[in-house]
Amino acid sequence: MNYKMYEGDYAIRGTVSLKNGAVFTFLGEKEDECKICLSSKKTKEKIMIDVPAEYCRGSLRSVKIVGFRPADYEYDYYINGKRILDEYARVITGREKWMDFGRKEKDFVLSGGFLEENFNWKNDHFPERKREELVLYKLHMRGFTMDRGCSRKYAGTFRGLQEKIPYLSALGVTTLECMPIYEFEEMTIPQKHELPDYVKWKPAKEDRIAPIEEPEISTKVNFWGYGPGNYFAVKSSYAYNPQKAANELKALIHELHNHDMELVMEIYFPEYTNHNLILDVLRFWVLEYHVDGFHLLGDNLPIVSIASDAVLSRTKLFYLGFDAYLFDQSRHENLFVYRDEYQYPAKKVLNHLNADMTEFMDQQRKQGVNYSYVNYITGNNGFTLNDLFTYNDRHNEANGEGNADGNPWNFSSNQGVEGPSRKKGILNARKRQWKNAWIMLLTAQSVPLIWSGDEFKNSQEGNNNAYCQDNEIGWINWKKNAQSRRDIGFVSSLLQFRKNHPVIASRKPFTFSDYKTLGAPDLSLHGVNAWMTDLNPGNMAIGVMYCGAYSADETRTEDVYIAYNFFSGTSQLALPKLSGGRKWYLQVDTADMDCDYYEEPIPVKNLQKLELSPMSVKILIGK
Repeated sequence: MNYKMYEGDYAIRGTVSLKNGAVFTFLGEKEDECKICLSSKKTKEKIMIDVPAEYCRGSLRSVKIVGFRPADYEYDYYINGKRILDEYARVITGREKWMDFGRKEKDFVLSGGFLEENFNWKNDHFPERKREELVLYKLHMRGFTMDRGCSRKYAGTFRGLQEKIPYLSALGVTTLECMPIYEFEEMTIPQKHELPDYVKWKPAKEDRIAPIEEPEISTKVNFWGYGPGNYFAVKSSYAYNPQKAANELKALIHELHNHDMELVMEIYFPEYTNHNLILDVLRFWVLEYHVDGFHLLGDNLPIVSIASDAVLSRTKLFYLGFDAYLFDQSRHENLFVYRDEYQYPAKKVLNHLNADMTEFMDQQRKQGVNYSYVNYITGNNGFTLNDLFTYNDRHNEANGEGNADGNPWNFSSNQGVEGPSRKKGILNARKRQWKNAWIMLLTAQSVPLIWSGDEFKNSQEGNNNAYCQDNEIGWINWKKNAQSRRDIGFVSSLLQFRKNHPVIASRKPFTFSDYKTLGAPDLSLHGVNAWMTDLNPGNMAIGVMYCGAYSADETRTEDVYIAYNFFSGTSQLALPKLSGGRKWYLQVDTADMDCDYYEEPIPVKNLQKLELSPMSVKILIGK
């Protein structure tokens, strides 16, 4: 190969592809012996190129090499004779096939590849959905479309998810949260060690008592992808055509944007990951892939620097917590506190396990002034929503850890039978609880998060930690039957209800006062008597009224009254009297097994008391 070398561009780490070459920028001190190894994909010929010491600024080496076609080559660095995989590589070659056992062969190595700039974004726009509009939907890119009910051609790929966009949009989802989609190692590849001679030696045949058997090394799949990764590269095995993985992901994001939907990446950084690398990673995904946000996982992350970065100022950032002053500095309200503090009060109330209604109501009305929170009852860590009311105990035997892994604090209830049941009473109790949970989640003030498949009762067979289950347990079963369509319809109707009544998701914290003198407090609680309630831990019935006049949308001012009864017996709650000739109408009664959501709300007689069946919730609207 005839090539020419020039000084490169120190501003951009990694490689930048050119028409007839590439720019390489990597860590290398002036005193180090630095080489670039170009490997031909066709002939496997390796070309070692010395990088002159004069092409060095600080601790960076940068060269532009012309005279080769990047698509035909892979590359590695050699620093002082040691082979180095570029941590800024835009493409990783060698993991194109999911669970490729050939990667365990003796001579297998990963290399860097070159990202081709050939995707036409066609004036792509960032939806920048407002925080009060958000409905998050968390999924695993592979597991979401691997099972029945999905295209077999595109199973487990970006294209498979792209086919589901119309469904998710119709459901009412605004924002997808994807578990890791950057390159990570899904297999355990044992290191090869040269054994000392005394271990290699075997006794003579006549001296052997029994044949020596080498133990088999079992491979447990890293299905979720949490761990160190190649953060600048798309996971190629998630693509229908692994050679076009970058373009397939870009096409997916572009199509989401066309539906006014967003994509949030979940990224895990191990503690002590270089802070400059973290910032470079996040900027890269926003600029190169038009990603709309990040759910950041890991300790000791440079959150202040991330939240203050000019490139990321409009990018949604989800994390365990932020320094208080960042909330005041956030002009675009892009900060979201994301932790598990909502799920436990909700589960405890639903399943009568040390429930505290004060704690529950605090979570239902949780909101920041110019930031928000993420609420979820279920997720990848724990039971699915179906299993939350089907199993008392975790059933993780298939994980191979003696059922000792996974969260032991599930706050679940099997309603009388462990696992699937055909008893009508059990099934009705589970269905009622499932609907109660959806009402709680989708009428909480902050951002709701849906775990994929919960909308049609997907089950993991009681496994609450499916991190290694690349099979029917960890996949979403897109069963198509009348009940699943009815379940999806219920969730979709509730999401539309939330959208039609914006007072529920008010961007301002509720004050429990009529500070605008509109005739009622913005939020009020009701017990046996109207406008009064006792929130002691033992009181498991409460009415919550949202005054529609406080809605930010002046065209949507219906009052909303949600009546919760978590007692195992019938309860009564006061129904506040409406002014201006308005009347109450029943929209949902989870005790009604024949109808999940009344498309035409039912007028309620002018009763002062509202009766609720055991373990049920009602939604009424005042208009």
